[in-house]
Amino acid sequence: MSSAIHHPTSSGMERDARRMHDDDKPLSPGSIAIGVVIGRTSEFFDFFVYGLGSILVFPKLIFPFASSAMAATLMSFALFPLAFIARPIGSFVFMWIDRHYGRGTKLTAALVILGGSTASIAFLPGYDTIGYWAVALLALFRLGQGFALGGAWDGLASLLNLSAPENKRGWYAMIPQLGAPFGFALASILFAYFVTNLSEADFLAWGWRYPFFVAFAINVVALFARLRIVASKEFGAAMEAQELQARPIFEMLSKHSLDVVLGAFVPLASFAMFHLVTIFPLSWVTLTGTQSTEQFLWMQVAGAALGAVGIVLSGFIADRIGRRNELMLGAILIAIFSFSAPFLLDAGRSGQDAYILIGFFVLGLTFGQSSGAVSSRFTQQYRYTGAALTSDLAWLFGAGFAPLVALGLASTFGIIFIGGYLISGAICTIAALTLTRATHNP
Repeated sequence: MSSAIHHPTSSGMERDARRMHDDDKPLSPGSIAIGVVIGRTSEFFDFFVYGLGSILVFPKLIFPFASSAMAATLMSFALFPLAFIARPIGSFVFMWIDRHYGRGTKLTAALVILGGSTASIAFLPGYDTIGYWAVALLALFRLGQGFALGGAWDGLASLLNLSAPENKRGWYAMIPQLGAPFGFALASILFAYFVTNLSEADFLAWGWRYPFFVAFAINVVALFARLRIVASKEFGAAMEAQELQARPIFEMLSKHSLDVVLGAFVPLASFAMFHLVTIFPLSWVTLTGTQSTEQFLWMQVAGAALGAVGIVLSGFIADRIGRRNELMLGAILIAIFSFSAPFLLDAGRSGQDAYILIGFFVLGLTFGQSSGAVSSRFTQQYRYTGAALTSDLAWLFGAGFAPLVALGLASTFGIIFIGGYLISGAICTIAALTLTRATHNP
């Protein structure tokens, strides 16, 4: 006698929801785009709140025992990559949950853990209260952020791409990327408000905690926006066609291991630059005291707006010259920028402001097509899983260690060395694009 074990799953509820919407109007690409942008904004907001806290709060709250402000910031940045290390592990676990319990269950669990990990940091006592346990708890919550982000990969960007006309692929590929400047701007505005309106003592005592509280509410909004799309007929049709189904990671690697490796290096220039215009320059300005923190935060908000413009332009350019050519152009621009970047950062307030504005715009041009480059390499059956793992590895290699490495190089050997870090990312992207040209033509 045998009996089957049935696990509770959201898949049946998702199918029921689709049947209830059968008579509704089709979900428009615009509605999908809004859901995608809201979801990505929430993810980037969580990570940027932590990133800004790792400069403005944690060196003083968690690492006051360090020998200097520079050493404390380097210790804080040493915890920064933990999320990117945990992210592939999260993808592996949540892919299994997706296959056995459904996309809705996976997303709900992932976003609750993501928002909960970020919000939990708001309650974190300092080193003066609980000693080294403060360091351990901060590391645990950071690992939770990365683990959950591995499960937040929902396939909605791919669904949006599937809805794109043939001559609009670049335009639709750039839409999810807008979540990055939106999330960064929102996090920067919140921190700038509290830094501007509170004394340093009040900010370190309680003011910094509010942006972390906000993260949970934003994730709840993002969850409902995503679940609405997951329950749509369009998503169900893509699932039934196996275009958005989660496949076992090792099975995918047996078919697409080379695509994963090359795909992880294609956006490396963009990802290497990502934290070198968002997190690193704020740490450098704060430590060198060349301008006030609140002034620089507001300048970074302006830079994020220019970054959004660059992302939108990347869609137009990619639709005219091709995504690979657009990415190659972006890598060349980053290589050129790398020669001037150290001198701009070392040229006082005007140079630093120029670094932010130019850097964000160039980042937008390159970052706007990075997700399309990752997902385009995989066959229909393995696109969802392959794009998720490739993105995890690209962020780990390109962005995860960037603040720590850049600040370590600049403080030890001089600011000129961040130019070398940037150009190394550009070289990797150009090499990967050259290698993929002979084997794939998106």
